[in-house]
This record gives sequence, structure tokens and C-alpha cells, in this order.
Amino acid sequence: MAREIIVERRYYTATLLTRLVDIFVGIVVLALGLRLVLRLFGANPATPFVDWVYTMTLPLLEPFRGIFPSQVIDGGFVLEFTTIFAMVAYAILGWLIAELILFIARAMRG
Repeated sequence: MAREIIVERRYYTATLLTRLVDIFVGIVVLALGLRLVLRLFGANPATPFVDWVYTMTLPLLEPFRGIFPSQVIDGGFVLEFTTIFAMVAYAILGWLIAELILFIARAMRG
């Protein structure tokens, strides 16, 4: 009986950790998506909100900087392939971390 309770608590903890990873990755991808849309539509970086979004997402893009060039479209619109790649990479990384947590929890469950 006591072993079953401990195993269930571990599995509950793993599920909770998986949800936290999903929430964190969701926030990161959402922020990068917002940056992508603002750059695509040529938002004015001098406005406080746009500046805040660019400043907050800059560290998330640093590992990927320089992989792809940004495409400037007529009228000042910018398509950042680096941002798209970062969104996909963070989503895959989050999925891998969540699966690893669940794999470990299942292995401990027996």
C-alpha cells in the first residue's frame, strides 16, 4: 500500500513537471510568434510595447543568430526565418524534455 502511494506521487510529480515544461515552452513560442508577427508587419520598434517584445525575445534567439538571413520585403516588412526556426527548435526541445520526464517516471513506476 505504501509503495503504491509513493509510486503514484512520483507519477503525479512527473505529470506536473511535464505540464510546467509545456507551459514554459508555450510562453516562449508565443513570445517568439508575437515577435515574428510584429517584424512581419513592420511594427515601429520605437514604441514601448514593440521594443519590450524585441528586447525580451532577443536572448531566446541568440543560439540561432546567423543561421538564416532575414528577408526584407518591400515596405519594410521583415520575415525572420531564424525566429521560425527557433520556435520549432524550442517546441521540439520541450517535447523531448517532457517525454524524458515521463519515461523516467514510467521506469520508476515499474
